[in-house]
Amino acid sequence: MIVVTRLNDSQFAINPDLIERIHASPDTTLVMVDGAKFIVTEGLDEVIEKIARFRAHVISLAYLTSDEDYSSGARPLEIVSGPHAIEDPTGPGTVQPQRPRRL
Repeated sequence: MIVVTRLNDSQFAINPDLIERIHASPDTTLVMVDGAKFIVTEGLDEVIEKIARFRAHVISLAYLTSDEDYSSGARPLEIVSGPHAIEDPTGPGTVQPQRPRRL
């Protein structure tokens, strides 16, 4: 989530993955995938920078998290090769490509 500011100076968090487009004429308007619009005080460049920092943070968490953090049974984040790869249940850490569904 990124934190942005409304014109009345109240702040709110928004999921940047749900932003469809951003307009900056004259106020910065976030247009969401569901059609909702939010006018914010941050400029276009600042919103884009916040989104980039958010995504970089998520990726860094995937790389920096140690396996010890998952001793409670939670699965660690991992980068999977190939566009349709899933973890192979026959062995830990092995990757097996998925087959496309037949309709």
